[in-house]
Amino acid sequence: MSKALIHSASFPSASFPSVLVALVLATAPAVLGETPPQAKGALPTVVVLATGGTIAGAAPSDVQASYTSGQVGVDELLAAVPQAKKLASLRGEQISNVGSQDMNDEIWLKLARRVNELTAMPDVDGVVITHGTDTIEETAYFLNLVVKSNKPVVMTAAMRPATALSADGPLNFFNAVAVAANKNASRRGVLVVVNDWIHGAASLTKTSTTAVQTFLSPLSGLIGTVAYGDADFYRGPIGRHTADSEFSVDGVTALPRVDVVMAYENMDGALIDAAVAAGAKGVVIAGAGNGNMSEGALKTLAKQAKSGIACVRASRVTTGRVGRNVEVDDDKYGFVAAMRLNPQKARVLLRLALLKPRSAADMQRIFDEY
Repeated sequence: MSKALIHSASFPSASFPSVLVALVLATAPAVLGETPPQAKGALPTVVVLATGGTIAGAAPSDVQASYTSGQVGVDELLAAVPQAKKLASLRGEQISNVGSQDMNDEIWLKLARRVNELTAMPDVDGVVITHGTDTIEETAYFLNLVVKSNKPVVMTAAMRPATALSADGPLNFFNAVAVAANKNASRRGVLVVVNDWIHGAASLTKTSTTAVQTFLSPLSGLIGTVAYGDADFYRGPIGRHTADSEFSVDGVTALPRVDVVMAYENMDGALIDAAVAAGAKGVVIAGAGNGNMSEGALKTLAKQAKSGIACVRASRVTTGRVGRNVEVDDDKYGFVAAMRLNPQKARVLLRLALLKPRSAADMQRIFDEY
């Protein structure tokens, strides 16, 4: 590694762990020094919003599985990948610094409002959000529904902490900045850039606990690919999103509680009743197969739907959609079919839909359109 590269990633008052993180992040491939065609000329302005996660994580060793998320701040992330400054004029803000298993409504609302503020500014061309992988698909889908701009909003993450051997964070970050700076990324909704792939917020899901290639878009495929900053776009996103979405968090201080209950052998309705007793305004069943559940659970869910609880049937199966009135008479029971959304995303959509009173028919319309 050159002295210049080491110097560009150093910090005046850095502790040993911070320096270690900086040195590892600075080992991004030399090809990153090349400027992709879309970056030539006047640089667009991209704002980086950091929330924590493994991409900002650190471990005592570069070859151990355990680590602590959210140890590196946004300024260190920006300084440690100086190649990204050839793609865009960058500035960063720290929204939070947590592992994404601790993502919460307060951070969601703060993040959504800040993205809307930034994308409304004429001198901001795009936004990059760094996040943990555990719940990135939920945060991405939430933002996809409440951001009110056609400008690129790109999320990225890492499966290995910044201190790991072959850390994936630096190149993921570089590619995310490249996509956010690319005008062809506009009007595609919130995007997630990881491991050279560009996913749509409505389509991606995490499929492996540890593999770097953990994210797939099994139903609709990729939005595009990006290799060392050079992006190719294949298609647009699925479902209504961003500027075309009817949802807004303006004036919203809290989101309705919705719980996910998994279906399983010999299931009864106790957990469904417990969710409602705990204050849930909606219940999503991660059903077996095509959104199925036992007869006992079905009767309990029907009882709660009749009492005014929004009840959505999704599936615990990795891929495939849950169709309406296929094996369960949704019309009879007042249920909503999740269609192509997995349980965790169905929960996000239902929470926003519950911000105002709706009939079961209107709920189904929402799941059909989004």
